[in-house]
Amino acid sequence: MSSPAILEAALYAEDLEAAEAFYSGVLGLEVVLRKDGAHVFFRCAGAILLVFDPRATEGQGGGALPVPPHGARGAGHLCLAATAEEIDGWRLRLEAAEIAIEADFRWPNGARSLYVRDPAGNSLEFAEPRLWFDGKD
Repeated sequence: MSSPAILEAALYAEDLEAAEAFYSGVLGLEVVLRKDGAHVFFRCAGAILLVFDPRATEGQGGGALPVPPHGARGAGHLCLAATAEEIDGWRLRLEAAEIAIEADFRWPNGARSLYVRDPAGNSLEFAEPRLWFDGKD
């Protein structure tokens, strides 16, 4: 059996309109599902980014489906893979959208990371895959 891949990841934001404006408008992710007051989901390469309003999902499961309750409060973190050149482009795009850059640096192994916050305060990182992978994966 091969190692599993991440299919979906979740962040939480009380202001879903601001989250959609950021992830769809600024980052260009495609909205695949929206339920007002509950969630907005985005296609992100080979995965789905789920953004839930924690007030709507806290303590609730999947309704008619046997999905167990899950959720979080407070700032989360998501890292998006990008080449060095793509990180330069993301920096320009984020600055043009007046998104503050929190950090832009190289790790001890030489990989570059760029950090910003989404409107809910979640930490969003753009990083070279070599941060974790040496090219063999």
